[in-house]
Amino acid sequence: MKKYFNLRREYDSPILNFRDLKTNPLEQFESWFNEAIIKESFEPNAMAFATATKDGSPMVRFLLLKAFDHEGFIFFTNYESRKSEHIKENPYGSLAFYWPSLQQQVRADGHIVLLSDDESDKYFHERPHISKLSAWASPQSKPIPSREYLDNLKKEYKKKYNNFRIPRPEFWGGFKLLPKVMEFWQGRPDRLHDRFEYRLTDDFWDKKRLAP
Repeated sequence: MKKYFNLRREYDSPILNFRDLKTNPLEQFESWFNEAIIKESFEPNAMAFATATKDGSPMVRFLLLKAFDHEGFIFFTNYESRKSEHIKENPYGSLAFYWPSLQQQVRADGHIVLLSDDESDKYFHERPHISKLSAWASPQSKPIPSREYLDNLKKEYKKKYNNFRIPRPEFWGGFKLLPKVMEFWQGRPDRLHDRFEYRLTDDFWDKKRLAP
């Protein structure tokens, strides 16, 4: 067994007090996220996103958060991907952000809903041209014979839509995770971190401090 006991860092953030947190966790997330956009050097919107099959077998991967509002967190994907299949079977998920420069992380658990066609269309048409082609070209999560096969598909769609506006594929669009539980963590010395949980009950967010 290889040991990595000494591969660690000490955290030194100032104390996070109960009274300093906003009443609504999505507003608190916005405050932290805005700071992460400034201080994180690479993709502050990267999030670990976990789903599970109907029998509870989990799978986690990293996605990019594309938007959020007063209801929840929005991301886009292929509707025929593994994550989408999981969501169809078991429409619940968990996501987590970690910002090392801030010594902060945020976690959210909740129900996942499909975005409307209009919302998916609007985002798709704001994407870069090459990203639109890639959405058409990639049979996401499916086995493919080679990289050349994928590159050739991209070339075919590039030729097909050379003089036309690229439409959104019917198999591609957005989801929104509606959090029922959110957790905010801030690193502190001696592994005694500050940790707070929000839990939604009857449209009211109950907030409490948790032991680290």
